[in-house]
Amino acid sequence: MKINFDSKVFLRALIVLAAALTISFIAAPYLPPAIDWTTAFRPATLDLLAGRDPFDNPWMIHAPWGLLPLIPLALLPEAVGRVMLILCGLASYAYVAHKLGAKPIATIFLLISPPVMHVLLNGNLDWLAALGFVLPPQFGLFFISVKPQMGIAVAPFWLIQAWRQGGWKQVVVTFAPFTIVLALSFAIYGLWPLGSSRTADYWWNASLWPMSIPVGLALFVASIRKQKIEYAMAASPCLSPYVLLHSWVGVLLAIVASVPETIAAVIGLWIVVGMKFFAG
Repeated sequence: MKINFDSKVFLRALIVLAAALTISFIAAPYLPPAIDWTTAFRPATLDLLAGRDPFDNPWMIHAPWGLLPLIPLALLPEAVGRVMLILCGLASYAYVAHKLGAKPIATIFLLISPPVMHVLLNGNLDWLAALGFVLPPQFGLFFISVKPQMGIAVAPFWLIQAWRQGGWKQVVVTFAPFTIVLALSFAIYGLWPLGSSRTADYWWNASLWPMSIPVGLALFVASIRKQKIEYAMAASPCLSPYVLLHSWVGVLLAIVASVPETIAAVIGLWIVVGMKFFAG
């Protein structure tokens, strides 16, 4: 297969990368540490590179393939990689919103919403999981599984869609790559998903489970009936017993194609944040 090399695109990519690195080195001294980047993802990525078990870190409870895109950032000084993580997050959310049909004003409100601010402040990877929503399912499964609370209803949605499109053969084509990699990860690291079982008791858990189960099930059924992934995206946090504030961004992405609803939801979230702040 012939691959066309576009020198202009390559040059633009280099310019963007150089600009991002320059901004990162300039901004690094002025940003506070990001707890998830500092304690979990960067150390786990460096462990992976050194051939050690990343799950020896008690804060590493995520899919190991989620560390692979972080390798270039982990090799940078910690604070510089942290700024690059912010830029990657903003770019990812803007790209996903665009692919989902968002207008610029809705994208701006999304980027200034509490869930996005929260993930950037903590240095987490929900932006990586969000990319899975707009990728083909064969690839998207790897991304949404980094944050199952954002994709717990999307995976069965894709399963049913694959069956509708081509029966069991299409199901195998869609899910075989992920299933094989998942099995290999169990062989190498053991049953690493069991590490997330303790998260439901964390005080910072922002899940509405189990009261949100009826809403989640209704949204999932709607996604199957209407064959629209947005409903499954919105259903996922409702069906998860562990959801941090930044993982609710999947619900915002589900409505981002509609400007009034997005603006109303973001304003409502900031009202909640304000009430929490003034209540102490």
